[in-house]
Amino acid sequence: MVPTLPGVPVRNLYFLLVRVLICPDKFAGTLTASEVAAAVAEGWHEAAKDDECVLRPLSDGGPGFVEVLGAALDGRRIPVATVDPLGRPARGEVLLVGTTAYVESAQACGLHLLTKQERNPNTATSYGLGLLLAAAVEAGAAEVVVGLGGSAVNDAGAGMLAALGAGPVDESGYALPYGGAVLGAAARLEGPPQLRQVRLVAATDVDNPLLGLHGASNVFGPQKGATREDVLRLDAALEHFTGVLERAFGLEGIAAMPGAGAAGGIGAALLALGGRVVSGIGLVTGLTGLEEQLDRADLVITGEGSFDHQSLRGKVVAGIANGARDRGLPCVVIAGRNETGYREAANAGVTETYALVQHFGSEERALAEPARGLREVASRLAGQWSR
Repeated sequence: MVPTLPGVPVRNLYFLLVRVLICPDKFAGTLTASEVAAAVAEGWHEAAKDDECVLRPLSDGGPGFVEVLGAALDGRRIPVATVDPLGRPARGEVLLVGTTAYVESAQACGLHLLTKQERNPNTATSYGLGLLLAAAVEAGAAEVVVGLGGSAVNDAGAGMLAALGAGPVDESGYALPYGGAVLGAAARLEGPPQLRQVRLVAATDVDNPLLGLHGASNVFGPQKGATREDVLRLDAALEHFTGVLERAFGLEGIAAMPGAGAAGGIGAALLALGGRVVSGIGLVTGLTGLEEQLDRADLVITGEGSFDHQSLRGKVVAGIANGARDRGLPCVVIAGRNETGYREAANAGVTETYALVQHFGSEERALAEPARGLREVASRLAGQWSR
């Protein structure tokens, strides 16, 4: 029910209402992107019940990739039995839309599948992702889009290749153990990958190369439990394994390709298999019709668990803020914590930033009650922005 105002025709009141586009990423470890969007909308309507909130939860290729696309596309979700980074049973799924399949590396390789004590990129494996790819091939896919991000592995896709019949072996022909640390002993691949000429696409949130200072081991290894010694060992092992991949597939320069370092180097393996790299957020916004929603919005709210320097390099917040800036729209970021400077955020198109840690006054409460914090911050925002 739209309220009436003295002297204002009812038909004109619709122009006084605000159309809010709510398009967050997940808050890793606490809330999915859908849960974040719902909490923000609920809070907004507490203060401005007649405004229109359009919910478009997003993913940049990491956790939630299949869920987000499954909600937006008319496809079939096929459950798949797979394994986690330690080889334990895990549940995954393939989203099949026509002859294109979408799979999510985080369902099998995700950091969220492990406790902090279990994190060890020396031995974590991407084998489970290979099982998801095999299931997509068996489902009849001609193209498989692999969402990359949020992984616990650093094995350059060696485990994934093993699940496809092309795992690394040593000089004697014995299969190598799981993990990235042993790849320095790889001599060749066991055989050709069983992919039936399927086209591969890597949808990633980063453009890092495989090796060096900005590579998978140095940048992301510490987040996965790697010590400084581990980082050096892993980088050297991946450099050796790159040569194995290049000889096997007749390629050169894989390690330096943008996106090769995504998901612990899984990007490099997909590139070696003839895949191409695309922006995860660009792919998702295109498939979910977000561009049209941006054209119609008055205000954009996005966010993620940690808004930091990586957020502005191909992740959800960067993609949304850039789109809002290009349209002259205000863009508000709500995050669990904010580690980005005002000028850096403003240059990316961010108008304001709010953090649950500051809202509650402690990280513990922000982690314990994220939905409540999102509702309260959104309600305050509505009081400021609603007409």
